[in-house]
Amino acid sequence: MAISNILMVSFLFMFSLVILQLVESDDQMIIKNVAETPVGLQKIDCVEACAARCQLSSRQRLCKRACGTCCARCDCVPPGTSGNYDACPCYANMTTHGGRHKCP
Repeated sequence: MAISNILMVSFLFMFSLVILQLVESDDQMIIKNVAETPVGLQKIDCVEACAARCQLSSRQRLCKRACGTCCARCDCVPPGTSGNYDACPCYANMTTHGGRHKCP
């Protein structure tokens, strides 16, 4: 009887250590993820940004589709209706198979 009580106590002790370790590692992961995310960084609204970028385009549907693809990959759209590529280098460097600028 004494041996079964000792086994039960040791089992509960080991189980509580495992649970404590899992909780602690989960807390560290949450803290790590929060620390890696810059404060105030939010996803850009690609639909709105591309609508503003393509408002003067003669082919708005094509412009918005290309802009939306670039925005989703780069998470930025240069300001204005054309140019300003220095504000978003990823957007500026994306090209088509033919070597032309993909992003309007």
